[in-house]
Amino acid sequence: MSELETVSKELAKFNQSHVLRFWDELTDEQKTILSNEIKEVNVAEVCSYFKKSVETLNEDQSKLDDRMEPIPPELYGGVIRSSPEELKSYEHEGLQQISEGRVAVLLMAGGQGTRLGVSYPKGMYDVGLPSRKPLFQLQAERIRRLEDLAYDRTGKRSNITWYIMTSEATMDATEDFFKKHDFFGLNKNNIVMFEQGLLPCFTFDGKIIMDEKWRIARAPDGNGGIYRALRDMKIFDDMEKRGIKYLHAHAVDNILVKIADPVFIGYCVQRDAECGAKVVDKASPQEAVGVICKVDGQYQVVEYSEITSKTAEKRNSDGKLTFSAGNICNHFFTTEFLHKIVHRFECNLQLHVAKKKIPYINENGQRLKPDKPNGIKMEKFVFDVFPYADRFVIWEVKREEEFSPLKNADSAEKENPTTCRSDIFSLHRRYIQDAGGIVETNGTPIICEISPLVSYAGEGLEKVVSKKKFKPPVLLRSSYEEALCSNGCTEYH
Repeated sequence: MSELETVSKELAKFNQSHVLRFWDELTDEQKTILSNEIKEVNVAEVCSYFKKSVETLNEDQSKLDDRMEPIPPELYGGVIRSSPEELKSYEHEGLQQISEGRVAVLLMAGGQGTRLGVSYPKGMYDVGLPSRKPLFQLQAERIRRLEDLAYDRTGKRSNITWYIMTSEATMDATEDFFKKHDFFGLNKNNIVMFEQGLLPCFTFDGKIIMDEKWRIARAPDGNGGIYRALRDMKIFDDMEKRGIKYLHAHAVDNILVKIADPVFIGYCVQRDAECGAKVVDKASPQEAVGVICKVDGQYQVVEYSEITSKTAEKRNSDGKLTFSAGNICNHFFTTEFLHKIVHRFECNLQLHVAKKKIPYINENGQRLKPDKPNGIKMEKFVFDVFPYADRFVIWEVKREEEFSPLKNADSAEKENPTTCRSDIFSLHRRYIQDAGGIVETNGTPIICEISPLVSYAGEGLEKVVSKKKFKPPVLLRSSYEEALCSNGCTEYH
């Protein structure tokens, strides 16, 4: 049986024969493209996804409120909930694990800055800090500083491996950006980039939509596609070879993110957790963030749109919101847990469905753009693995210290470049003041930035700022950066 006959038989088995409808009209190059795409999509797997997605659409969520329970207090740690001694213990544990080379970062960076008004990867975005450092550079330099902190604490030098999940739309630009800036001072061998997968778009009656006669209409499979990509791109194999045991996973757009946070990692390790989530206290019952809770005895994220106002406003006897654990896409995983997900449960993860207007090829071979939704795009979310965790913990952090996402252009009211700048300026001013320095404003706006190469989270500033007064704009740079800029700042922004 020829390869074409094998493919044709497989498509027919799942009622998708129309994918080859125009085969005889295609050039050899187009036939190769279509053949490769059919192999890549795994017809049996994606058709099972469609079946599951339809079931999800038809599920009755009306009584979700009655099935929700808050996370038990014994699983709920946090910066405010812990003593100084406990925090030091967690930090030491985390730094020890980093010094042993057991910690990696899993960055979800597949999105373009469309809502920011740019077409390039969001990690390349410059929010307008005095240093002009984009998100990727801030995060890379936090990794560099943390490696130094772990060495200073333990006397053992190791590296944090940085796994960066891009998408088809952002991979080339991200690779070029890192090469252009010499990987921001990190060892390029410890930066591993890979693409998240694409899933075919389907009509409402289960037919794969064709974007061209020789191309399948596909869309990114969401940040939850990271698990499928870990399997398909052999990334999990790389983790095992490097001896990595713990991973910190987060989204690229949080300008305040504490990458590979040793306190968070240390807490999870000491609690013997296989999966953990950082949260912030919800600002209000109506805040548009999902909450982490238990539903039918399993941990999961319930989106704000899935619960009633009555449940969102429910409070405990101390006045705190009952469902207050706001999800910020910031997680801890053991590689053992990821192994379980990647090899046993990935195909069972929940599918989230969006009805979209998807351009398509009609029976006559014409490409049309519909004026109303004609199909669905399927995606998975990174937190869809929570229900499979046997040992799950929560770590609550202060919003003003760790969470300021970049989602929108400045035309929006929040989560924009201006709010990101303001939040980092305020945090860094507090770092200076806590270290005995003074930032004078005299009615002028606060402009205060500390390079990650100087301080990861406010540590080590006393010798630099104690008993000193600073007038905005304040920019504290490392001696390395000062020397670089005295020579024209040719290497980095």
